[in-house]
Amino acid sequence: MNKNDNYSQLSLKEIMERHNIKALKSLGQHFLFDQNLTRRIAKSSGDLSGITVIEIGAGPGGLTRSLLETNASCVVAIERDEKCISALKELQNYSKNRLKIIEGDALNIDLIDQTPHPRRIIANLPYNIGTQLLIKWLKQANDYKGFTLMFQREVAERITAKPNSKSYGRLSIICQWLTEARTLFDIAPSSFFPRPSVTSSVIAMEIRKTPIASADINKLELVTRLAFGQRRKMLRRSLQSIGGSNLLLKANIQETSRAEELSVEQYCDLANAL
Repeated sequence: MNKNDNYSQLSLKEIMERHNIKALKSLGQHFLFDQNLTRRIAKSSGDLSGITVIEIGAGPGGLTRSLLETNASCVVAIERDEKCISALKELQNYSKNRLKIIEGDALNIDLIDQTPHPRRIIANLPYNIGTQLLIKWLKQANDYKGFTLMFQREVAERITAKPNSKSYGRLSIICQWLTEARTLFDIAPSSFFPRPSVTSSVIAMEIRKTPIASADINKLELVTRLAFGQRRKMLRRSLQSIGGSNLLLKANIQETSRAEELSVEQYCDLANAL
C-alpha cells in the first residue's frame, strides 16, 4: 500500500468523499475538520494512560484519530450512521486493536456494561441530544472518571453558571452537585462542516469523590424542574405541588426566595426535605 492509499494520511474531507458521507441534520451532525483542534481536545483531557476513552457520535473519525494518538488503553467509538461506521472500520485497521466500534444510538446503549473501567467520555456531542445524554451519564457518575465534552456555548454556560446569573438553572445544579466543571476553550462556527449558527465550547467535568451534599438525584431533579419551570415566581408558589411553604420551612429556606438565588447545597436540602 503506497502513501496515498494509507488511510492515516487522508484528510477528513477525503475520508468523507471516499465513503460518501453527508452530514445529517436529523442526527445533529457537525464535523470538526481541524486536526489541531481535535488534538487540543484530546490533550486537554490530561493523562489518559490506562483509561478507556468513549467517543459519542464519532462521525468519520476526526476526533477519533486524535484520541488514538494519546496513551489511552483503548478508544470506543459510538456511531449510528452506517456510512460513518464504514469509515471508522477502515480506521480500525490502522488502530492496532485499540479502536472498538459500537453501532447504535448512544441514548440506548449501556456504556457501563460494554466498556471496562476506568472510563472517560470525550466527545463532540450531537447538538440535539447533548444535555439528555449528560443527565443519563450523571446518574451513573461513579462509573466514570470524568467527561470532556463539546456543547453549544449556551449549554456550556448553563453547566458552569453560578447562582443569581441568567444561565443558572436545573442543569447547573445537577452538574455541579456531582462534578467540578470548567470551560476550557471556545470553537468558532467556521471550524465545522456544516457550519453551525452558534459558537461551541469545550468543557471538562471531573467527577467529585463525593457529591457537594447528600441527596437523591430523582428528588433533586423534581425540585429543580419545578423551581426553574416558574423561575420568576417565589419558590413558595413554584413548589406548591410538593409542599410549598412547608417544604421551604423544613429546609430552612425563606419562602420569598426565588429559584436562581439558592445554592446547590440548598437545593439538596430541599430534595432531602421531601
